[in-house]
Amino acid sequence: MQWITVSSYEELSQIAADRITALMKRKPNAVLGLATGSSPIGIYERLRAAFARGELDFSRACSINLDEYLGLAPDHPQSYRFFMQKHLFDHINIPNESTFVPNGCAKDPEAECRAYDALIEERGIDLQILGIGLDGHIGFNEPGDAFLKGTHIIDLHESTIRANARFFESEDEVPHRAITMGIGGIMNAKEILLIANGASKKEILCAALTGPITPAVPASILQLHPNLTVIYSEE
Repeated sequence: MQWITVSSYEELSQIAADRITALMKRKPNAVLGLATGSSPIGIYERLRAAFARGELDFSRACSINLDEYLGLAPDHPQSYRFFMQKHLFDHINIPNESTFVPNGCAKDPEAECRAYDALIEERGIDLQILGIGLDGHIGFNEPGDAFLKGTHIIDLHESTIRANARFFESEDEVPHRAITMGIGGIMNAKEILLIANGASKKEILCAALTGPITPAVPASILQLHPNLTVIYSEE
């Protein structure tokens, strides 16, 4: 595990973007595991800027996102597909058919889960970006009694719903279920970047990365990954 502590969110975002840029230059057809939420926005801003300067080419790249709210259409302003289009995909030259986000409106969600696992196995993920929830969740893998290996449907915990309410007009509008990549898909990534910003994340980071490995703190499984970098901003 490599732990990098920085003083600002801007520095966190730049270091993470530099890691992705280096990978893309080594491997133009890299498969990027992408995340949503407030933490990676600065990373995506820097990748867009690098593309605009002609420093990056995404035409051969592929992206696989962690999760999606169940029941939200891709064009819903709070869907994760919409988020990715707004913050990254619409501003770079990655082919739309090479960008994958779980279908929150799939007629058969369980079949969607199986298809997503097959996609992950076929493509492989070179670098996975992760945030961490205050309860230790990664993706939408919530605390529980077991680590769930495959992509699955999850009932979101009340704490997650409250935390995500800031993106909606009210807490009542936050979906209560989601499709999420499982722990197996995450752990099979060749490299993981775990990013966390602010003092509120320090306690859960310490619990996850120095405490016991337990499904009660899903991020604790990352202690077993052979190529994990943690970038933490104290801001």
